[in-house]
Order: sequence, then C-alpha cells, then structure tokens
Amino acid sequence: MLFHSALRKDLSRSFGATVVVMATIVMTNVLIRTLGQATVGSVNPSEIMLVMGFTVLGHLNSILTLSLFIAVVSTLSRMYADSEMVIWFSSGRGLASFAAPIFRFAWPIILVITVLALLVWPWSNRQAQDLSDRYEQRNDIERVAPGQFQESAGGKRVFFIDKDTPDNKTGTNVFISSVDGPIESITSARQGLIELRNGERVLSLKSGQQVIRDSQTGDVRVIDFNQYEVVIDTDIKPISANAPSMTSSLDLIRDPRPQHLGELAWRLGLSLSAINFVLLALAVATANPRVGRSYHTALALLIFIFYYNMINVGQSWISQSRVSFAGFLLALHGGVFLIAMLWITARHFHFSWRNLVFRSTPKGVVVA
Repeated sequence: MLFHSALRKDLSRSFGATVVVMATIVMTNVLIRTLGQATVGSVNPSEIMLVMGFTVLGHLNSILTLSLFIAVVSTLSRMYADSEMVIWFSSGRGLASFAAPIFRFAWPIILVITVLALLVWPWSNRQAQDLSDRYEQRNDIERVAPGQFQESAGGKRVFFIDKDTPDNKTGTNVFISSVDGPIESITSARQGLIELRNGERVLSLKSGQQVIRDSQTGDVRVIDFNQYEVVIDTDIKPISANAPSMTSSLDLIRDPRPQHLGELAWRLGLSLSAINFVLLALAVATANPRVGRSYHTALALLIFIFYYNMINVGQSWISQSRVSFAGFLLALHGGVFLIAMLWITARHFHFSWRNLVFRSTPKGVVVA
C-alpha cells in the first residue's frame, strides 16, 4: 500500500541518519573518557579501541531508543509542515491509522533493543570490566616500560628496569627507590624475578646493593646482597565480582534481591519505553509555523531525558526497597502508555479544551 510504504521509507531514512549522528556523538564521548582512563593507568593503552567498542555496544540500546523516537517525531513533523498529513487526513486517514505502519517499521528495532538490554548489556559490561581488572592486576614490574622510570601502583616505589623475557616475570638491571615513612631506600640489582607465594607476589633480586637512609636521624646503611626479596603485592585481588550490571538477566530473575530487581527493572524499562516512545512521538509530532520545525525535536529530547531519568530513578528506588518491582513498572510505563493513548485519542478526534468550554457555555454568557 502506498500509504504504508511511503511512511516506512521516510522513517528508514530519518532513522538511519539519526543513528549515525547519535552513534558518532556517543563514540566521541566514550573515546575521550577512555583516553582519560588510559592516562591515569586504569585502561591498557593498547586496548583503548576494544574497551571503547564494548562500552558503545552497551549503550547501543539507548542510542537506538532515542534515534527511533527522534526519527518518528521528525518524519511526522515534516509531513505536517509539507501538508502531506492534510492530504492523508482528507483521504480518510486519521492520526490513529499511522500507528500500524509506524509499529511495522519499529518492531524489529524494539526487538533489537530488548536483546541488547537483556543479553548484550551485561556481557559488554563484563568484558570491559575484565579488561580493566586484568590491567589493574599487573604487578609493579609489568607496569614499567623498558628504559623508563615509572611510579608503582601504590605510589611508594619508583622503578627502572630492562625487560628481556616474553613473560614479563624476569628483568635485568633493576632499580627501585622506595619510601616507607621516614625510611628511604634505593635498591639496585643485576636481575629480578617475580614469584607467587601464598597469594603474594615476591620480587627476588640477585647480585645487588641497597642503600637505606633514615630521614629523621640521617643514618645511612649500605648493604650488598646476593639474594634479596621484596613483596610486591600483599593481596592479589581476583577479578571483580559480578555487579548487577554485569549479571545475566536469567541470574537476576533467579536471585530476586533488591539490587537485582532494580537492574532488571532498568533493562525491561528500556524495552517498554521504546514502545511508549513510539506512541509519544505520534502524539507529540505536529507543525506550527510560528515555532519552527526544531521545536518538536527539542520537546522530544526533553521528554526522552525526563522518561529516561525516571527509569534510572526507579532502578535506585527498587534497589533501596523504596518501591516494589511490579508497582514501579506499572506506575511508570503503564502511566506513560495511558497518557500517550489519551493524547493520541484526543488528537485523532480533534478534541480541544477550548472547543469544549465554548460549546458548553450558554448563549449570552461571556467567558473571561
């Protein structure tokens, strides 16, 4: 049918352009943030693109939701401005008849958003966190680039080392400057070996010298050694435990604690909000020459921000047991669905409060 095909074609063009713009903005922000994390040592510089990819993939559901909302609003607003809607209305099409072709276009996108929220979101978060954890678990020897002085993770040691083995466990020409309260020490050795003993990383130095100075008394001691051991990590932390954002949706359902229910409500809220956004777009879109075409796009953005923030607030409230899981989903998403349907119905039947007041006012009565 011409009506359906023409509308879906316009929606496809608008949606594709919006996705490209939104994805570019998000990728730029994520890249800047990831570069900042790499600068402070939280992310491996060689894995920046990988971390950024996982992060963008996790936010793809929000990108698609906003893009779908803006695409429907902008397409219908353009049709109003170009008088296409007047033609369709004159041919017997009401506003409600636009819902069917719009949802025929939108349902695959809503399905993708649901899959991304329920399955891809926890997986991408877990992958990004694993990369960060593995990089954070490097020992002090692995943190040092060959031929460069670098501060250790705790900030109490300065290292210089030449690495000549592929496993990064053995180094040559080791230099360590450390401060422990008033005691300052400088240790140098021909070779250093990393060993794991009882959950501790131990640096075993061979053929070296250590200079110890007490800054309070000024005493200096020089010690030559053939074998010297330094504890690098007193507690090797395991990979971060699964937070709710990294827990699979099935595990959230199996363990319905408040934090898990809050996360599940957030994921389900993305799918339900995508449906409501389509209805809200149908209700919001119109044309007013006095305010310009950008007015309704700005209004759509404000509605999206408010609705999306309420989903986040609901996640926090459910996690704190302030509201129930089912009650919040019904109140927020059910309430928005009811408002959108009433709004569409009013516009479909050209309902107006002004017309209602004037029609119900008896003749001879002046309405202030």
